[in-house]
Amino acid sequence: MKRALVAGGAGFIGSHLCDRLTEEGMSVICVDNLYTGRKENIEHLMGDPSFRFIEHDIRKPLSIDADCIYNLACPASPKHYQKDPIMTAQTNTLGVMNMLELAKANDARILQASTSEVYGDPVKHPQPEEYRGNVNPTGIRACYDEGKRMAETLFFDYHREYGTDIRVIRIFNTYGPRMNPEDGRVVSNFIVQAIKGDDITIYGDGSQTRSFCYVDDLIDGMRMMMDTDGTTGPVNLGNPEEIRILDLAKKITEMTGSTSEIIYFPLPCDDPSKRRPSIYKAWEQLGWKPAVDLDEGLKKTIGYFNTVLKRSEL
Repeated sequence: MKRALVAGGAGFIGSHLCDRLTEEGMSVICVDNLYTGRKENIEHLMGDPSFRFIEHDIRKPLSIDADCIYNLACPASPKHYQKDPIMTAQTNTLGVMNMLELAKANDARILQASTSEVYGDPVKHPQPEEYRGNVNPTGIRACYDEGKRMAETLFFDYHREYGTDIRVIRIFNTYGPRMNPEDGRVVSNFIVQAIKGDDITIYGDGSQTRSFCYVDDLIDGMRMMMDTDGTTGPVNLGNPEEIRILDLAKKITEMTGSTSEIIYFPLPCDDPSKRRPSIYKAWEQLGWKPAVDLDEGLKKTIGYFNTVLKRSEL
């Protein structure tokens, strides 16, 4: 049985990846320090003999047998990664080196979950992998943006120096069930506010754009990337359908039947004005493109949050 290690496996995306890997018949080791990951995301897997959970911070070395490694360990929402920026930077440097050392020791293939934030506030649109970005190295987002850029650097240096079998993906905005209701991300914020009838908060004037990929599509892309020979990446994984934040708020309000009002706050420092992936490489090299449209994905996500919020009221 192939052994897969998923660092950050109790998180939103990581837990969906653990599901997929166990469904495919792999032995899965989920490693998470539970800083933003939640045990409830993997509770349903705890009784599965092919699944194992280890509470561990990857900033400390780990010795374990694995055939393939997925590194998703890092807080991903500004609210959480800015809470402890030094920890975030260390996770993307010391933690990444520990995962690369583990891959080297096991002669394992390793995938790094990088991010569209390596492009910063882009002056090139949409963003292809060749674009080197527009990042503020001293701003409040740098612990994450520059941290992920450094993580990519380490991956490619290990590949050149030691022949480590690497894969690097750049994840664009992803949403779906198991998002933390309090993580501060735009989709979860809007849905929770709409269901509760609270004011929907938009930062800036709402003209900034994002592209939203449903989590199942992302997991498909991650699995294809890991299993495709002859490509290291980086490869963008995201949905190229672009939408204004104001239009997203209106759509979610309509889909939930909410009477919430939209209110506006100042735009946070270095918040990107636009975000849309070029997925030409993903299609050419992996045969991947997203299949779930925004309305379908939002319907599933709203259903999840309805259940979670009702449960919390009991």
